[in-house]
Amino acid sequence: MSLSADNDATRRAGAILTVDLANIAANWRGLRDAGRADGKPIDCAAVVKADAYGTGAAIVGPRLAAEGCRQFFVAQIEEGIALRRVLPEHPIHVLNGLLPGTEADFVEFGITPVLNHLGQLNAWRAAAQRFNRPLDAVIHIDTGMHRLGFSPEEAQVLSNERGRLRGLRLALIMSHLVASEEQANPINGEQLARFRSFVRTMPGAPASLANSSGIFLGPDYHFDLLRPGASLYGINPLPGQPNPMLPTVTLHARILQVRRIDALQTVGYGAAWRSARPSRVATIALGYADGYFRTLINRTHVHLAGHKVPVIGRISMDLVTIDVTDVPEAESQPGAPVEILGPHLTTDDLADHARTNAYEVMTALGRRYARVYLDAGVDTGPAA
Repeated sequence: MSLSADNDATRRAGAILTVDLANIAANWRGLRDAGRADGKPIDCAAVVKADAYGTGAAIVGPRLAAEGCRQFFVAQIEEGIALRRVLPEHPIHVLNGLLPGTEADFVEFGITPVLNHLGQLNAWRAAAQRFNRPLDAVIHIDTGMHRLGFSPEEAQVLSNERGRLRGLRLALIMSHLVASEEQANPINGEQLARFRSFVRTMPGAPASLANSSGIFLGPDYHFDLLRPGASLYGINPLPGQPNPMLPTVTLHARILQVRRIDALQTVGYGAAWRSARPSRVATIALGYADGYFRTLINRTHVHLAGHKVPVIGRISMDLVTIDVTDVPEAESQPGAPVEILGPHLTTDDLADHARTNAYEVMTALGRRYARVYLDAGVDTGPAA
């Protein structure tokens, strides 16, 4: 990759994150089509919480809308308000639900809360009365996650007293799978049975259970609406199997300085790495302030001009050191781009090295990176 771009943002940047919008769109189409493989007319939403998993919701959202995506999910109301500015017509649902005192904000911006307990349902129904209009509502039933959602007791109350929905339009019933990436885990079937039982008490309401990995559990889990998130951005929904998704991000950082050191010299804070031979050490422009985890100390590598290069020493806030002893000097000069994420090291790979998951790798992508968006191979330039 060449980092010699004409625009100021990339010219000045120490590190550049490139987001492939065409691949995100292709991932969405593939997931939608997987849900429709059995011939049922199933819709496919997009989860764009956490700034579209670090890729930029204000740009990714409209691109997916242009591809045909009609519904979007975020976690927090502020995310929904920001998304509404670029998606004026599409339904936007807030997974964290209705915080006290936010009813007027949901109404003003035309955003739908995912109602997680009877208290939120009562408050949203009161808002419908106050504003003298029907309001859309999404009901989240907890089938085993034990985080958010109507408890079994509250779900039974709602089943028995459907009048509690008076004044509201039931736009969706949803639940969230606990272990959908583990296809043989019996909890998947248990949750499916609980969800089906509740859905039967609400005839006519659309239902949604399948997240990214849930789509691959088969048509029994698909219902009316799929809700992929991580897989849209290239994270493997089938751990331990080949990744069916296209990669969506690459990250390069520039070399700032190269120095020679003698054998038995230490590098970085805490003297956590010591050279076994005379070495050349390059310092590159990213660190834990950019989402490159401190747990990667002496545990990962990068790629430079086709060479696999070890990361050495502690990760600093703004800097990382790499051992370029075996890279020709002509290829390891200041300014040279080093591949941090890309075809040689995926987000899933880096997550394994950092002892975390690819979700955290993606959502930690730093705001200091210059961001370049590609669509079908066309450079759309940096984010505004």
